[in-house]
Amino acid sequence: MNTGPQEQPHSANRIRVMLVDDSPIIRGMNARILSHNSEIEIVASESNGELAVSRMDQGDIDVVVLDIEMPVMDGLTAIPLLLKKDRNVKILMSSTLTRRGAEVSFRAMDLGAADFIAKPTTGTVTEGGTTIEEYRREIVAKTLSLGAAALKKRSRLQHLPAAAVAAPAPAKPVLAVDATRGAPRIIAIGSSTGGPQALLKIFKELDKVIKCPIVITQHMPAHFTAILAKHIDNISPMPCREAVDGEFLESGHIYVAPGDYHMTVKADGVRHRISLNQNPPENFCRPAVDPMFRSIADCFGKRSLCVVLTGMGRDGASGAEVVSKAGGCVIAQDEETSVVWGMPGATYKTGVCSAILPISKIAGFINNAAKVSGHDS
Repeated sequence: MNTGPQEQPHSANRIRVMLVDDSPIIRGMNARILSHNSEIEIVASESNGELAVSRMDQGDIDVVVLDIEMPVMDGLTAIPLLLKKDRNVKILMSSTLTRRGAEVSFRAMDLGAADFIAKPTTGTVTEGGTTIEEYRREIVAKTLSLGAAALKKRSRLQHLPAAAVAAPAPAKPVLAVDATRGAPRIIAIGSSTGGPQALLKIFKELDKVIKCPIVITQHMPAHFTAILAKHIDNISPMPCREAVDGEFLESGHIYVAPGDYHMTVKADGVRHRISLNQNPPENFCRPAVDPMFRSIADCFGKRSLCVVLTGMGRDGASGAEVVSKAGGCVIAQDEETSVVWGMPGATYKTGVCSAILPISKIAGFINNAAKVSGHDS
């Protein structure tokens, strides 16, 4: 049922949020967490998808924090109906950290959800300490990033706080492949919010000519990265699996960093092994893109091709600078096709990118790079 928050007057310069969950405890907790941020305003709180869809008629909502399992109408059913009401609204799914939760979250993203957040259990809510603090940080950060993107789509950027304003639009893309580097001996891809959809689009369009290994760091917890690897394996011409510590990189194979583990590569004679570790998070993330990129630069130098896709924050930007200094190639997804232009935008601002490309052009760039002069083993 409708509750007090949506009756309050709202300000045009704040991100407007609707909370949808059949648990009043979860709705109340999320409302308290988000309301502490001055850039966020809770304008609606609903107990099921049907009420949420109806509430969309009352005015602009920028972000919907949406539960999956609810009576009357569940989250999966509600997603396309919410987007039909407002195609610019950003949907943040609330999911459990289980294999089933991962599968459902991927279905939600296929339907148009922008991202997901791990739904807290009773234990994580009451324990205190780092777990609830991480949850608080994540839900606020994702709401701010998705809300900024939604506001921009509505051409209300001038009302955003200065910190939420994205970097200027990038320069004209550089489409040519630098043949002096030779074909890449490894391709490394980093992504976060919106990444699964972007990755699937790229791997659907890659040629079988790609013979070097591909390594991927996507910001996701355990269970979720295994499901991502399975989805990529289903649509890619190359086999894909979650990476295993100590295994040799094989040409023509794709490796996804497991949730909660940084993935790097290390030389072992003339070959290279994957190395997984639980070193401290970087950019609040584990796995993080920066350590992967640094190791790629160290092992492969100018024969590296690194790609930064959609995602919040700036993970990958400093690693991309290391790759560029080693002579490698860096490309990033453009602002228009990114769900959130945080990571690729930060990488663009370093000035190291050879190309800033829409998602529809990235597979083609990789295919062309792989054909430059063949591959070394």
